[in-house]
Amino acid sequence: MERDGLRHGPLGDSVLHLCIDMQELFARETPWHVPWAHRTAPSIRRVVRHRPERTAFTRFLPPETPEDMPGAWRRFYTRWAEMTRGAIDPTWLELVPVLAEFVPPALVFDKHGYSAFTAPGLGRRLRETGIDTLIVTGGETDICVWATVIGAVDRGYRVVLAADGVCSTSDATHESLLHLCRSRFSQQIEVAWIDEIVDAWR
Repeated sequence: MERDGLRHGPLGDSVLHLCIDMQELFARETPWHVPWAHRTAPSIRRVVRHRPERTAFTRFLPPETPEDMPGAWRRFYTRWAEMTRGAIDPTWLELVPVLAEFVPPALVFDKHGYSAFTAPGLGRRLRETGIDTLIVTGGETDICVWATVIGAVDRGYRVVLAADGVCSTSDATHESLLHLCRSRFSQQIEVAWIDEIVDAWR
């Protein structure tokens, strides 16, 4: 396994761990099941436990009905009507228990799009608390995690992507995204392992 390490130095006080969509919606045997989610959650828990007060979780919230969404999202939810909030068990929206126990002090931001930056209040919170570095974990690597990572790059954040703290339904695209980050975004995205991240975040 490749180990790039934190090439831009240790992690300080201006860091937030941003965990994307580790919810029952994806961890359970639902139509959106991410098989790696339960396997990845204990690794993510190590980061959360290290600095729970410097952790924020996002939750992906589908609309009540497809008609509540505009444009291509309406087509998406027409295809996945059984996954709208009007059709699912509301407990599926909750964080997986091994992570939910850290809220509070960890924060939760709800979103309706892929990127964490679509969550109302997240951007303002990052600015007000002087955050300049984001450690990103969660799922899926090639959808919501990637949307968040590229959004953070556009906003100028130092991004540390936890290689063993992200999960996907697709091994191929998961590996491709990690390779893309290493090969094309090496000045803006550091792909590191959780043991390296925890050791560097003191």
